[in-house]
Amino acid sequence: MLFTILINDKEQFPSIKMVDTVSLCEVEVFCFGGILNEFSIEKNNQRVNVIDAYYNVADAIEQRNTWFKSCKLSPFACRLESGKYNWNNINYTIEKFYLGNNAIHGLVYDAVYEIVKTEATETDAMIELQYTYNATDSGYPFNFTTNILYKLEANNKLTITSTIHHNNNQSIPYCEGWHPYFKLDEPIDNCTLQFNANELLAFDENLIPTGNVLSDDRFFKPKKLKDIKLDNCYKLKENEMPICVLESKNIKLTITAVQSYPYLQVFIPDHRNNIAIENLSAAPNAFNNKMGLSILDPNKKYVFEMSYKLV
Repeated sequence: MLFTILINDKEQFPSIKMVDTVSLCEVEVFCFGGILNEFSIEKNNQRVNVIDAYYNVADAIEQRNTWFKSCKLSPFACRLESGKYNWNNINYTIEKFYLGNNAIHGLVYDAVYEIVKTEATETDAMIELQYTYNATDSGYPFNFTTNILYKLEANNKLTITSTIHHNNNQSIPYCEGWHPYFKLDEPIDNCTLQFNANELLAFDENLIPTGNVLSDDRFFKPKKLKDIKLDNCYKLKENEMPICVLESKNIKLTITAVQSYPYLQVFIPDHRNNIAIENLSAAPNAFNNKMGLSILDPNKKYVFEMSYKLV
């Protein structure tokens, strides 16, 4: 087989590795959180993991409420103002997890997924994980099931597909995203960033969208990140692919998303050792502002897909 799969079940929860034996590209996924912990290639006889990774599963568990690295954001993404919203004339308040006064990053970032299927062939390798949220938070009393398919193909391409369905007796509000932190083979300040957006959502002091949209076309062309501060959400231009490119002198990371992820949140921490580039299906606080909010009908499947590619 040109592609292989290795499962490590010696930690508290399994991790799975997919390997392209030709290009030597490797992908590691944790069942804890469905976390993408490695997307790496060989460069100049050294392995470069572009994901700012955890040491192991135990480290991910310990840090689950710190930076939320590579976590899946669902059924809401980023901040939900005061953790409150109204749905079908009923007021709800989220119980889990708050940063300051606002609920943040959803309810499943520390969920443990089951391995549904793994497969390696001459053309690709895939991992399918599944988790069912059983309405455990009173602020979101709607069950739903998520299947995540990780697929590694030739030419260092990784596609991540999330499929969501539920059997509630009513439609439910939903948005989702991913929270990976990237680092290439050089400091972030030496890298360039480009993405297809010129509309920036205005935030208040709590990083909640105000409803206003500002113009910002700095990143239409590759722009060096030195001295640039970012903690912003952009509305992507439709039908523009790839949506985002992060590049050093030696490595290019290309991010592509279909219309299921029309928003891009970009964040550089003060330590400037990495950069979060977050594909979002809706804007922060979407349960209240309805910007991009998905309304999921019962017993239907909804698909969200994106891909990463390394050159």
